[in-house]
Amino acid sequence: MNNTRFLIASGGTGGHFYPGFALGKALYEQGKEVLFVVRQNDPAITTLSAHGLPYQEIDLTGFPRSVNPLVQMRFMGKLIKSLRQTRQIIKSFQPQVTLGMGGYVSFPLIFCSHQMHVKTAVHESNAIWGLSNKVCASFANLRLMGLPMQKTYKNAVLSSTPIRAEFAQAVSREEVLSSLGLNPALPTVLIMGGSQGAKGLNEALPGVIKQFTQWQFIHLTGKRWYETQVAAYEGLPNVKALAYSEEVYKLMKAADLMLCRSGASTLAEVMACQVPAVLVPFPHAAANHQYFNAKVLADAGCGAVVVEGKDFATRLATTLGNLSPNTLETMRKSYASLQVPNPLQATQRIVELLINL
Repeated sequence: MNNTRFLIASGGTGGHFYPGFALGKALYEQGKEVLFVVRQNDPAITTLSAHGLPYQEIDLTGFPRSVNPLVQMRFMGKLIKSLRQTRQIIKSFQPQVTLGMGGYVSFPLIFCSHQMHVKTAVHESNAIWGLSNKVCASFANLRLMGLPMQKTYKNAVLSSTPIRAEFAQAVSREEVLSSLGLNPALPTVLIMGGSQGAKGLNEALPGVIKQFTQWQFIHLTGKRWYETQVAAYEGLPNVKALAYSEEVYKLMKAADLMLCRSGASTLAEVMACQVPAVLVPFPHAAANHQYFNAKVLADAGCGAVVVEGKDFATRLATTLGNLSPNTLETMRKSYASLQVPNPLQATQRIVELLINL
């Protein structure tokens, strides 16, 4: 079945793109024909081109929150156009299976594939179904979940969320920390605010870190916030700020604690590394899904949740202050009872399920 053709809708945010990218790359390496469907001018195009993976663009915009009739009309026009473009892509490529990874770019692909009698699958990385996936899942042939959900569909499969294979590599904590000029003997906290950084978290951190001189911190600030954050950390010798790191898997495996947002891809990486986590959900995430993601780890004893809002810095400092070495070790051991499949095995598991369709 090496001539099996797969269409994958994957793009928009990194959380929707990278799991789909991992799956598409795995299928491609197994000799399958793969074509990605992305929105026009999607940032994901750069990565797909760099890896020689083919793609087609469709002209679509997200569902508008505005009641302005002109905005609604523009959305409907784009939607109709995208459905027409998608039907043409399906006719031309003739896939056996189409996969939607969430986000609004998935809807035209899954809807048209269903209408054209092509097998369909959807993958939801978060702990609650996104709007597009919720619609698509109602008529998809295969429903895949990255995290356990309270409300789900009959015969949905808990598959976890695919992550990069690099997270399976062994890492020397001493080498990683020494290369950054840090002391391997000190407890180390890795701070991540997502690919764009995290304004609320960034603002709270200097005052919090001042209270923990016995710890050292690595902060991936995001390029946008790097210079501002470096200036804010002036006089704090126990912080190493980096705009970005291609080898984040090494940093995660060297850390004693993660302080981060709770996007689904980040959580999958945290679970693969089995590192204790203090999770600060992005407060403006759709349907507050990052909070529900974080609850999966917190309820299993692997992490703690601190929401932004009133007295955020104080509550964050209190949470960190309660984390003794014994507490961290208990949190790390709790991953053994976490009822989520290993994210490092998710790619192969989903590939098998897609091929079986």
